[in-house]
Amino acid sequence: MLTISDLSARIAGRLLIDHASVTLPTGMKAGIVGRNGAGKSTLFRVITGDLGAETGNISLPRNCRIGQVAQEAPSTEDALIDIVLAADQERTELMAEAETATDPNRIADIQMRLVDIDAHSAESRAASILAGLGFDTDAQKRPASSFSGGWRMRVALAAILFSQPDLLLLDEPTNYLDLEGTLWLEAYIRAYPYTAIIISHDRDLLNNACNSIIHLDQKKLTLYKGNYDQFARQKAEQDVLQEKARVKNEAARKHLQSFVDRFKAKASKAKQAQSRVKALEKMGTVSAVVHENVSEFHFPDPEKAVSSPIIKLENASCGYETGKPILKNIDLRIDHDDRIALLGMNGNGKSTFAKLISDRLQNQTGELVRVAKLNIGFFAQHQLDDLHAGETPFEHVRAIMPDAPEAKVRARVAQMGLSSEKMDTKVEQLSGGEKARLLMGLATFDGPHLLILDEPTNHLDIDSRASLIRALTEFQGAVILISHDRYLIEATVDRLWIVNDGTVKSYDGDMDEYRDLVVGGKTKAKKLDDEAPKKLSKADQRKQAAQAREKFKPLKRKVTEIENKIEKVEVKIAAIDEQLADPEIYEKEPDKVTDITKARGELLAQIEILEEEWTERSEEYEAAIAAI
Repeated sequence: MLTISDLSARIAGRLLIDHASVTLPTGMKAGIVGRNGAGKSTLFRVITGDLGAETGNISLPRNCRIGQVAQEAPSTEDALIDIVLAADQERTELMAEAETATDPNRIADIQMRLVDIDAHSAESRAASILAGLGFDTDAQKRPASSFSGGWRMRVALAAILFSQPDLLLLDEPTNYLDLEGTLWLEAYIRAYPYTAIIISHDRDLLNNACNSIIHLDQKKLTLYKGNYDQFARQKAEQDVLQEKARVKNEAARKHLQSFVDRFKAKASKAKQAQSRVKALEKMGTVSAVVHENVSEFHFPDPEKAVSSPIIKLENASCGYETGKPILKNIDLRIDHDDRIALLGMNGNGKSTFAKLISDRLQNQTGELVRVAKLNIGFFAQHQLDDLHAGETPFEHVRAIMPDAPEAKVRARVAQMGLSSEKMDTKVEQLSGGEKARLLMGLATFDGPHLLILDEPTNHLDIDSRASLIRALTEFQGAVILISHDRYLIEATVDRLWIVNDGTVKSYDGDMDEYRDLVVGGKTKAKKLDDEAPKKLSKADQRKQAAQAREKFKPLKRKVTEIENKIEKVEVKIAAIDEQLADPEIYEKEPDKVTDITKARGELLAQIEILEEEWTERSEEYEAAIAAI
């Protein structure tokens, strides 16, 4: 059992965790969620002892082994399989001692312990983990130094999974995995025999691998039973109840306070006024629900429509060396309203295909035709390094709009989701998410007909990912998406293409079937032809998806309309409160006080009705997006 009691922690003088407590039972799979910068990674550092707590303590069972992925990826000449095997230090030490031990009793103890820890199946277990993370048999024998940094981080992840610590700590483990590796990791964590805590913004990982959620919010820790979707529902319900309680508490306090203010100077009412002062002290206050606003993504729509197909490939091939194609025999078309996700393990050619489509790589054989004046926006994580570290977002956009007024330039930067402060901050001082927003804004600046996004969510929290989904849903152009975020894929695309065996082709299954295929299960059985429902054509499927995307727009307008109404009523209530705060009104116009108080009560009733309607419409809006 992990027990965190009255914990406070600071980083660089900033208090991130303030007298927080939570208890996690043994064997639980918990996801930690919270906004970027809330202190999730700081909590891990306190648990591991790398950072001292300001107050409180952390209690763990005696001899509890804590494991987390090494910050530096292995880059030695050792083979991957040997690196992973060496992660189990006890096994490694026992195997070495078994080679030199001469005492029969000690030899017996060693062999019995090796049996207890299942040491003799270690190589097959290590190989299975490496295979699940994308390394085939040949790759497992290669030295770590022959792999890129991202692949070596997978080796570090494989090593810690193989060692099977009593408490497994994973900080954004999917950031260096592809969709296939992410799906495998979901299944592995779900079956993990010990306690695991995962910091992640991957909604599907939190839903499919976790049975509890720890929410780090306002410097406090709260444990919720269930997966992320269940947590989100519970939190929303609690917020509604808390806000209603706050409104009632505030109204009652103001009523008592008005009596005190009115009669505290009158001797005949002094005792009654004093009793109300005591009542105010005992009543306390209900804190308001704090909602941190998430800046919305905005992708400008294409100025001029283009006819379909916008891109057509016939027997096309591409590669980086003449005569050595990486992908070939590609026969596909992209229409102006397509929403396509590219599936396939890293290294199979997804990014290569994206470069071919975006005219960053020439086709070697066959035919590739793009419609005239096709504007393509391209976003990839590696492009973050292409931003000018010493320049601000304002300066990046000013370079594109050299003759525009400053106000107009700043308005465009604001549309990227960067605040007034951040648009004047040098890129090198921005967070990963802020850099991603800037780069995405630059990629879509001219309203592309086709938007290609290669792993756009690596630096985005859950709320920002939801904003990205809304922006892609509203975007009128075509989209090609490469992502390990299954939730993003299912919410935004209606066609799946698989990159495998040296080519790209349409995948007719859905994401559930693909998941079963990846984790080694069998795909769902097909119905017999005479029992199967009539399948829509690709054109009809795209039309149906486009119609579905249109459904949520009226709901969004309705939610905004209700919010505006609430604001107007709140303004009226504030004006009434200002009147009631004036002591003279009670003496000069006592009859008016009754009318004003009554009007205020009616306005509060309106607020309550509007809030209930807002909750209902918001749920419909979210459901409409999830159904796309």
